[in-house]
Amino acid sequence: MLQVILDILSVPAVLVGIVALVGLAVQKKKTAEVITGTIKTIMGFLVLSGGADLAVAALSHFGTMFQQGFGVQGIVPHNEAIVALALKEYGQQTALIMTFGMVANILIARFTKLKYIFLTGHHTLYMACMIAAIFIAAGITGVPLVVFGSILLGLTMAFFPAIAQPTMRKITGTDDVAFAHFGTVGYVLSAGVGKLVGKNSKSTEEMQFPQGLSFLRDTSVSVALVMGILYLIVAFASGRAFVETNLSDGQNFIVFALLKAITFAGGVYVILAGVRLILAEIIPAFKGIAERIVPDAKPALDCPVVFPYAPNAVLIGFLASFLGGIIGMGILIALNAPVILPGVVPHFFCGATAGVFGNATGGKRGAFWGALAHGILITFLPVLLMPVLGDLGFANTTFSDADFGVVGIILGNILKLFIR
Repeated sequence: MLQVILDILSVPAVLVGIVALVGLAVQKKKTAEVITGTIKTIMGFLVLSGGADLAVAALSHFGTMFQQGFGVQGIVPHNEAIVALALKEYGQQTALIMTFGMVANILIARFTKLKYIFLTGHHTLYMACMIAAIFIAAGITGVPLVVFGSILLGLTMAFFPAIAQPTMRKITGTDDVAFAHFGTVGYVLSAGVGKLVGKNSKSTEEMQFPQGLSFLRDTSVSVALVMGILYLIVAFASGRAFVETNLSDGQNFIVFALLKAITFAGGVYVILAGVRLILAEIIPAFKGIAERIVPDAKPALDCPVVFPYAPNAVLIGFLASFLGGIIGMGILIALNAPVILPGVVPHFFCGATAGVFGNATGGKRGAFWGALAHGILITFLPVLLMPVLGDLGFANTTFSDADFGVVGIILGNILKLFIR
């Protein structure tokens, strides 16, 4: 039963489809409208997920070539990898914390000023898993683990959307949708940096191109060209023999690199299309829940929800965050500390989001410097997180996004202080 609950609640498309179904039903919409709205909401998330899969598949090859070409070894932050390891041992505890944590989120939204319903199911799963691991490492098990873990999870699910909302209003121009992704501390940092450095800086979406380069105004084309250059650099650095033997199944390494760059751009294009479809359906459907069950509540959605509002900032943010990861890695090597490699997937999704947040407060300069600061932050936080993760701290991967580091470090050290 726990496994069934976990399977349902950890799939964003299913979770948000259920929300749309309930929202439309309590508004007493016609059966046809309920079915249409539910299916389109699920379809939007599946389209978004398909685009994300395309982008991630292309980026995995980029990361492999980067490590081979530049000879770096270390710990690769990757949420899915660390959670897959943890669930083998903490699956039951994670399922219970996740289930009751979502109930706690609804109660908090109902009875406090934190009117946000966190709808990013997979991130809820990841945070529940990390909380379970830290409590167990501190010797807390059984009912206390589930009770305190669920309350903590519910609080994080309401608190982090709340601190992102002031910038979300600037990004979207409305107060209808909130933000649900456990990298929020990094995005708020980016917005803060943008505010400091971005006075009189124009938005990334107002960038002027010479007439001969007007084709760069098309986001998909500009992403493909910039990523094409980066892919060629890492392909040449890793060598023709390595690429054609280990990655491309004999396809010419230059052709392989360029096709992966264009595949990545196609993934971003599909992500943007999926987000638009979700927003068109989930906001009207959610009003039924907000009016009947949790008054004034806002649906908090995954990080790609901000991508369509500043597509140029998405690319700038990714590149700047990745650069920050490289800088942070160099500092860790110099300090003889555990080396955190710049994970391309978190730097894309989180760095791109940081770019959009930085652009909202500081234009082009905010997008770049804010995302750079974010990239450095998510390089150092995992180093401080690993000691409180128990056995998971010795894995060759760890949690990647900022909020996992912040919550984990605070929780782990509080437990160490009070539990000897």
